Amino acid sequence: MKYTPNQINKWMLFKLPAAWLTGVRVSLISETKCEVKVRFKWINQNPFKSMFWAAQGMAAEMATGVLVMKGIENLGKNVSMLVTNQRGNFTKKATGKIRFECHHGGLVANALKESAENGEGRVITMKAEGFNKDGVSVCNFHFEWSLKVKQ
Repeated sequence: MKYTPNQINKWMLFKLPAAWLTGVRVSLISETKCEVKVRFKWINQNPFKSMFWAAQGMAAEMATGVLVMKGIENLGKNVSMLVTNQRGNFTKKATGKIRFECHHGGLVANALKESAENGEGRVITMKAEGFNKDGVSVCNFHFEWSLKVKQ
């Protein structure tokens, strides 16, 4: 599969329907950055008139995971990938459209290169930060990814 926003969003409908139904959409993918957006709406609300933390978490994980998948595509080898730890911090109510950014494509490429060279797994921590329409940070998530190139 080509890793374009449209292809990932179509794939999400069938493989991650909860994310798709709650409005998680990839809007930008490059070698170093991924951007994912989700809009506050009825299906992803909490009782406090803001976006449920899990909807934010799905968007944040997608921002990191797409960079991992893109790195694996660029490497051209089979790789085991697994989230082994996650933490989130919330600083402001998430309402409106929230944009999640992750800038760790280079970190993924280096980890995959090292794993391919020495045959050992690597663990990396990737951050995805969510911003509201005014550019104010509303939350950030850290995902620990375990990566191992299969020999």
